[in-house]
Amino acid sequence: MSLRLGQIVEALGGVLHGSPDQPIDRLAPLDTAGSQSLSFLSNPRYVSQLAATQAACVIVGPDQAVQAQAHLRAWIVADQPYLYFARLTQWWRAQAAPSDEPRIHPSAVIHPSAHIDPTARIGPLCVVERHAHIGAGSWLKSRVTVGEGCRVGARCILHSGVVIGADGFGFAPDAGTWVKIEQLGAVRIGDDVEIGANSCIDRGALDDTVLENGVKLDNLVQIGHNVHVGAHTAMAGCVGVAGSARIGAYCTVGGGAVVLGHLSLVDHVHVSAASVVMRSILKPGQYSGVFPIDDNASWEKNAATLRQLHRLRDRIRALEQALTGPPT
Repeated sequence: MSLRLGQIVEALGGVLHGSPDQPIDRLAPLDTAGSQSLSFLSNPRYVSQLAATQAACVIVGPDQAVQAQAHLRAWIVADQPYLYFARLTQWWRAQAAPSDEPRIHPSAVIHPSAHIDPTARIGPLCVVERHAHIGAGSWLKSRVTVGEGCRVGARCILHSGVVIGADGFGFAPDAGTWVKIEQLGAVRIGDDVEIGANSCIDRGALDDTVLENGVKLDNLVQIGHNVHVGAHTAMAGCVGVAGSARIGAYCTVGGGAVVLGHLSLVDHVHVSAASVVMRSILKPGQYSGVFPIDDNASWEKNAATLRQLHRLRDRIRALEQALTGPPT
């Protein structure tokens, strides 16, 4: 596929310096861009790469326009180059999409009672069970399963292997055995949600599991039953959220982190990768924490002591100063 720079600017805006007839055949990073590639610079630390890049055109911010003029044949000035590039990738994919693909792949299995919006796309080997609902403009990639009664909003993307509405993990102990608790709720997914490959969103036991508008999940994310995830929260790969946890809006959870069940995180909480959230977080901010496994009684004592370390440090410093006097 080859497009002209003028077509891109007409579609996405920005201020073009250079020929609108310059052909562009691919989007590429600065260091591997060729003579018909379009690239971007969003981090000023890499401005030196402008001198070496072979790109036909680079998207830059207003602060890099002077450097761009010194080294490039063409450049597009945008207030937020990274955001511009993100929208460019969407537009580029839309131009390249085949127009003759079937809206619903012949191998998909769809229950007659399911509702599929006429603008949605259902990929190969997908399963949409009874009374499920797929909203406008949503796209289910290959091998996605949407369980009975579950709802997927508009403009969602569910990548290969996603399972929406498997039973939550609920069992009652009975004399050394387990009795299954039937999961009678469903899953409700808002608009503009993206869910990465092989992620699982379990249905609720009684009420529904909910992902609000704009939630973004990476690959291999597990969302337990009756979890509620607020709008525009993002979770990286291999995050696990246990049942009945409530995650606020605009939160981020780093890869491999775990949120234990029945906890609450307020809006704008950011959990570092590989952390384990063991208590509710009621104040916005960045949180981190990993603690070695131990027998539970010892672990609780050590964890309690660990939380006091900063106070103990201050007391030791005060004692040292009392004994030796202030530092010279």
